[in-house]
Amino acid sequence: MLSDKILATAFTRSVKRGTLKMTTAKGQTFTFGDGGLPEVAIRFTDTAAQTALCLHPELKLGELFMDGRLVIEEGDILGLLQLVLQDTHGELNDLPLHRLRKIRHWLTLRGENDATRSKRNVAHHYDLDGRLYSLFLDSDKQYSCAYFDHPDASLEEAQAAKKRHIAAKLLVERGHSVLDIGSGWGGMGLYLAQVAGAGSVKGVTLSEEQLEVSRKRAATAGLADRVKFELQDYRATTGTFDRIVSVGMFEHVGLASYDDYFQTCRKLLKDDGVMLLHTIGRSGTPYPVNPWIARYIFPGGHLPVLSEMMPAIERAGLVVTDIEILRLHYAYTLQAWRERFLAQRDEVLKLYDERFCRMWECYLAMSESAFRWQDAVVFQVQLARRNDVVPLTRDYIAEREAILKRAETMEFKRSA
Repeated sequence: MLSDKILATAFTRSVKRGTLKMTTAKGQTFTFGDGGLPEVAIRFTDTAAQTALCLHPELKLGELFMDGRLVIEEGDILGLLQLVLQDTHGELNDLPLHRLRKIRHWLTLRGENDATRSKRNVAHHYDLDGRLYSLFLDSDKQYSCAYFDHPDASLEEAQAAKKRHIAAKLLVERGHSVLDIGSGWGGMGLYLAQVAGAGSVKGVTLSEEQLEVSRKRAATAGLADRVKFELQDYRATTGTFDRIVSVGMFEHVGLASYDDYFQTCRKLLKDDGVMLLHTIGRSGTPYPVNPWIARYIFPGGHLPVLSEMMPAIERAGLVVTDIEILRLHYAYTLQAWRERFLAQRDEVLKLYDERFCRMWECYLAMSESAFRWQDAVVFQVQLARRNDVVPLTRDYIAEREAILKRAETMEFKRSA
């Protein structure tokens, strides 16, 4: 069959290290690689599945795995992704796929995420059963890249270090007002009030599930008067703030809405204010988000390269005062999430069905592989309206982290 030949050619070109065994729908077996590890064996259940993978591998790999038409009989989906990506890094310019890239990138320019679409996109992922996230996230439900400040850090320690690192860069002082755009389950906002000493924090989210949890957490912590969460689009937010933080939200803004985003942030930031933007991005060239991820996991999203962000920042009149690029930190974070998810798979099955479990296993593996073997990174971009509001050297970050770590210990003792 033609699809046999196309797949054999593609896997011969991409699988150099490790071992991939492929059994076609007709029962023919092919082996690729150098015979080493990892070893992965896959089987197609029907010939149409093979053809679909040939025509649109970025979309169909996830769909076929999710639907049980691409069966992994040995190894796992992450191992398959490693075999295909570790040497190619996802560059498939010798296959017809690359001709579709420019078309898809052009389409991302046209899809503006207005307030209605943004809320619908957020609900698709974040308004799932809250028990799902509790099965694999840390106790603070931090659903963004952790910061592994030492090699043996646990997920809990790394997520605490992430909050500490961000708070240090924000230069939060006692009494400061803070806006948290995309406030998640409230952990960052509560940290800035409890540990960093912010006078008031306003968190805005489009997720009704996250809003309910955040408000309960603020009330339980006795901070409902200082930390308030609202179901609100960032573009509808009014007032001005000493500090603005946005963690894991910018990925959902969409390329066509970058000007709106940064111009709104400038309007909301005080003249001597500081903003910290923490977002997934790419270190390579502009490229649309994986189509399977866009359809099933994060509709409306886009992972920017710096060259896409900077023009909008400049047009908004904001000053870039610091950029840090976190590379493998998210790979380690996703590894921890994936291992926890798989360990709790039976509990997930009580909430959702087998197809959902395979979909989420694929999502976590695809995301991890993007940070390990492709060009996905995390940007932390510090912004201001003036160039004199941040210290001249970066020494203050470590100094403030040390102060915050001591404050965390004191807060833990008070709450124990």
